[in-house]
Amino acid sequence: MADIISHPPMEQLQDLEYCIDSNPPWAETVILAFQNYIVMLGTSVMIPSLLVPAMGGSDGDKARVIQTLLFVSGLNTLLQALFGTRLPAVVGGSFAYVIPIAYIISDSSLQRITDHHERFIQTMRAIQGALIVASSIQIILGYSQVWGLFSRFFSPLGMAPVVGLVGLGLIQRGFPLLGQCVEIGLPMLLLVIGVSQYLKYVRLSRDFPIFERFPVLICIAIVWIYSVILTASGAYRGKPSLTQHSCRTDRANLISTAPWFKFPYPLQWGPPTFSAGHSFAMMSAVLVSMVEIFKFFTLLKFVLKQKKKLVEVTYFALPTPCLMLNIMLQSTGAYKAASRLAIATPPPAYVLSRGIGWQGIGILLDGLFGTGTGSTVSVENVGLLGLTRVGSRRVVQLSAGFMIFFSILGSYTKAWEIWEIIISPVNPSCVLAGKFGAVFASIPFTIFAALYCVLFGLVASVGLSFLQFTNMNSMRNLIITGLSLFLGMSIPQFFNEYWNPSHRGLVHTNAGWFNAFLNTIFSSPATVGLIVAVFLDNTLEVEKSKKDRGMPWWVKFRTFRGDNRNEEFYTLPFNLNRFFPPT
Repeated sequence: MADIISHPPMEQLQDLEYCIDSNPPWAETVILAFQNYIVMLGTSVMIPSLLVPAMGGSDGDKARVIQTLLFVSGLNTLLQALFGTRLPAVVGGSFAYVIPIAYIISDSSLQRITDHHERFIQTMRAIQGALIVASSIQIILGYSQVWGLFSRFFSPLGMAPVVGLVGLGLIQRGFPLLGQCVEIGLPMLLLVIGVSQYLKYVRLSRDFPIFERFPVLICIAIVWIYSVILTASGAYRGKPSLTQHSCRTDRANLISTAPWFKFPYPLQWGPPTFSAGHSFAMMSAVLVSMVEIFKFFTLLKFVLKQKKKLVEVTYFALPTPCLMLNIMLQSTGAYKAASRLAIATPPPAYVLSRGIGWQGIGILLDGLFGTGTGSTVSVENVGLLGLTRVGSRRVVQLSAGFMIFFSILGSYTKAWEIWEIIISPVNPSCVLAGKFGAVFASIPFTIFAALYCVLFGLVASVGLSFLQFTNMNSMRNLIITGLSLFLGMSIPQFFNEYWNPSHRGLVHTNAGWFNAFLNTIFSSPATVGLIVAVFLDNTLEVEKSKKDRGMPWWVKFRTFRGDNRNEEFYTLPFNLNRFFPPT
């Protein structure tokens, strides 16, 4: 049997071209970095396009917020790649903050302001103050090593379903959105699979794998041209409005309200305002990143309703502990997946805590600059590492440069293309400068949804690959894995069927904080998966199952000194380890 099985467990993936500290040629690096930049733009534009109109902001305000979010995302990505986990992970806007921000938007004191621009400014200042206060929680938990201590309960058996659910928990951003425009989304999905997998060995010139390296850019260009032809030929004339807004490429509004020069700077909207209720809600959101997608479409309809009629809604304030846990779970899962796709060792507890601390600093920057939302690790960009087989840190650092460059360049032009948000689903493509904006603003979001089907699925499979270090012939391990994955998908689905802005979830007792706690915890796939997996893994036959759980392999990655390769992958630059030695 040993001779038949030719694929023993391997610590590092073998068919990736570039690892974390190896770099492609400069020309290839630049194009790969731009490809990373394109992938993160969908989410970066969707969130401000969703929230700014509900805040009372104009198209010009929307353009400035998107510009600021791109700028700060570039800063956060660069800081995380240099001083945080040092993994090739893009840090961008997160849907986790949409719910507490909607709570702030619907605050009765802000809704009483009749002037739309003044209401936008005051709402933005309230969001800034809440983000600044909330950032302290993640900074403290990160740099105090509390999260590192908690990670000692993890094992390969426990992390496999958690990382898997980081990808599988985003299914609502995949085929459900693709299905809104099948004639565009399905060809994009098939083309991405065909180009990246079946044509990866095709060399057009100089033995360079162009289809393997740049499948996203190639496929987006082809399908976008195809969608332009469909639109121009009148294929959607007379179709329902939902179909038109999902498929057409001419739904962008050309506006000229962006200033000739506007460099994003701290407190550009004015001094933040601080409220205990707002801060409590936002501190909660520091932990929620998996709840974001399941409630997104219901919340979208609520926010769009705010554009037509200002209503007073008492939104719930999510409790800090549960949301904090959720966002750090997604970040931890994304970091574990990124490390595997970058051919690095699993980040030890010290590195994870350092990364969480820098994420807190990133949220602080979000509050100071006024991005309108907080930030977390971009799951789609983690999947892109595997799709292109390039896990180079330099590529991600350069993509951060693209974010900063184009956000500043956008201030030099009067021509911005902003998606008009009217009905679900949102069609956010990109906001770039000048000629770039006219192109990317016409990309239907179904193209990105097709891309997400591949990228999120790849992240999920990377999580499941941790099971190779466990004994999957053990009935104990099979039960833990099966329960974690099934309940991690089933329980959130059940809870989210009952969630809407007025009903506020399945649990609705007189204690609002208790309702929010349970509804939030059990609406998060990764959190439910973690609870089930870690609890069972640490209570069922623990001592007798150390080897079956994969602990002999896992234990050496708990500490920075446990494996010599950790120093190669995670040592701080500029010899900073002298001042911040690993603990």
